Amino acid sequence: MTTAPVAHLDDQLDADFYLYESLLPDEERKILLKARTFLRDEVGPLVNDAWSKAELPRELIDRFRASGLSALAYEDYGEHRPAVSHLLSGMLALEMGRVDASCATFFGVHNGLGFSSVYHGGDQEQRDRFLPAMATMDKISAFALTEPDGGSDVSGGMRTTARREGDTWILDGAKKWIGNATFADYVVVFARDVDDDEVKAFVVEKGTPGFEPVKIEGKIALRIVQNAEITLTGVRVPEANRLQHMKGFPDVAEILRQTRSGVAWQALGVMIGAYELALDYAKERVAFGRPIATFQLVQDLLVKSVGNITACWGMLVQLARLQDQGIFRDEQSALAKEYVAARMREVVGWAREIFGGNGILVDYDVARFFSDAEALYSYEGTHQMQTLIVGKSITGHSAFVG
Repeated sequence: MTTAPVAHLDDQLDADFYLYESLLPDEERKILLKARTFLRDEVGPLVNDAWSKAELPRELIDRFRASGLSALAYEDYGEHRPAVSHLLSGMLALEMGRVDASCATFFGVHNGLGFSSVYHGGDQEQRDRFLPAMATMDKISAFALTEPDGGSDVSGGMRTTARREGDTWILDGAKKWIGNATFADYVVVFARDVDDDEVKAFVVEKGTPGFEPVKIEGKIALRIVQNAEITLTGVRVPEANRLQHMKGFPDVAEILRQTRSGVAWQALGVMIGAYELALDYAKERVAFGRPIATFQLVQDLLVKSVGNITACWGMLVQLARLQDQGIFRDEQSALAKEYVAARMREVVGWAREIFGGNGILVDYDVARFFSDAEALYSYEGTHQMQTLIVGKSITGHSAFVG
């Protein structure tokens, strides 16, 4: 079997055409380089086999736990003090997407959606109780919002209900596409209170009776991620596990606003990973007696790819600055997700094209990037929903139906 080319991994990425990485202060760049080495040496060798088997090996989780990368963006919880910048957080998400989108998603669900829900939605007692073990990844979290019949419209049509009986809540309903849920220790479940019709959040602990996650089979993307369909039947959760600062869907939307930019960074990483593979392959693959990198049409695809990467990177750098200043808006996060995910789709398509027939073989990596891109294009708000958010902002008119 022909050996697949290995993407080039230097301290300075070939894809960083405008040297965006140099914007990081030295201390944060050291963290980034440490993460790059970890992902290359500890994660990269495992992903193709895990992706082919649609499994998340315990070994991968253990390696992430030992990496010290969790909770760096949260004051008082990660290994780094103070919390790192949004720019570094974004570039770390990029590095993960650059190696494997599934692992980036696994980590993002825990470190982003799950951790952020408790960090922002919980009171101090709940933070102290749940977050230390989540920060070390001794406890893994999941985020259960989407339902079988409710994705983009779940805010107005959530069917999972919560009914209070004294100091206990009873949850009934179903959730779908919930990453990490088959094995997570803590699952943040969103349900509509039958008394006040407001969406509330509950930390459901592993093994709670009536909580039944079933792995979703047959995926063609993010195959390492263990997505589940969850059935909740009379699940009893103590009031102490209701996140006290989550008092309605606007609070949920705030979590999504914070994490949506992380998905855009992951998408940038995916397009960089695919581009690097295509560039190396073009230099090594010989046709008609010379490397295909000498062909004009191949160079055209590579140049368009690096153009997309450079434009998207610049957008996300500025978004990170706005986040660090605390002034970024929902529509800015939405535009980043919409635009970067669309450019990602183009780049992974061009990368697969450069590989020709080899581009459909998992051994050559680019097939994995090509497939996984489809999931990133859709989750954390579809392309169309992000467009409507930005459209409302720039026109002052809502085009949402319903």
